[in-house]
Amino acid sequence: MSEIVTGEAVALELRLAKLPSRLLAAFIDLFLQLTALYLIQILGSIVLLGADPAIAVALFILIIVAVFVGYPVTMETLTRGRTVGKMAMGIRVVRDDGGPIGFRQALVRGLFAGLLEKPGLLFVGLTAVVGILTMLISTKGKRVGDLAAGTVVLQERVPASKLAYYAQMPPPLASWASTLDITGVDDSLALSVRQFLSRLPQLDDSAKAELGARLSAAVAAVTTPPPPPGTPGWAYLTAVLAERRRREQQRLAARQPRYGPPPRQSYGPVAPQGYGPPPPRYGPPRPFQPVGPGGPYRSAP
Repeated sequence: MSEIVTGEAVALELRLAKLPSRLLAAFIDLFLQLTALYLIQILGSIVLLGADPAIAVALFILIIVAVFVGYPVTMETLTRGRTVGKMAMGIRVVRDDGGPIGFRQALVRGLFAGLLEKPGLLFVGLTAVVGILTMLISTKGKRVGDLAAGTVVLQERVPASKLAYYAQMPPPLASWASTLDITGVDDSLALSVRQFLSRLPQLDDSAKAELGARLSAAVAAVTTPPPPPGTPGWAYLTAVLAERRRREQQRLAARQPRYGPPPRQSYGPVAPQGYGPPPPRYGPPRPFQPVGPGGPYRSAP
């Protein structure tokens, strides 16, 4: 997953584009480019009939460059990171910081793609293999053009079923969660936790206990301080995700201009003050309950 997609495993919504999606998008674009080149060649052979061969060759080279470099540069600049193939596959190019790309990034990507990677006009086919290997090795799936331009390709089109879970902070853990050091919880771990919690109602008790214990241990190893004694495993994991989302919302709100809309509240509306009975007090925490068979996951929401 991309590190620019922070918060409560928002990577589910803006996850890295997989290699098959990128290859299919590239094949769609390549098909369109070859079709355009073929039609232009037929038209050019008619228009330039009897012309100087040197002029015809020079024009043909310019047309090749325009098709294989100009097409992606123009499309990605005008559509903020998409070509026809990328639109079809639901993927988009963004900057490393998550912002939309401009002409400079599109030009760098287009030059590397057309001359070295897709199809590789300088070394046809050879450097395309290098580009694929680079995507496989890079943690963000970057090809050579992405490395040079400072861009990454994200998957925009995500099934709605994968976006259904939205962690809400358990009220008794809000104060503790505000003191958490969660810098060690990367997007991959947060995504695993979110997927587990979203599938919790469908899992049997043994799977809940095993997966919950494994994920709780993984999160506890990279966060401090530990949860209050007696905290159920599901509540602990939910609180960590909710706190990540809250901090990310604060960070994004700080980037917004002062005249922009106010940030959305993280934990829902606040009850009016002075009305109704005071909120309930929470008693002393219970002894720590490790996740296991018959543990707190039986009562998980």
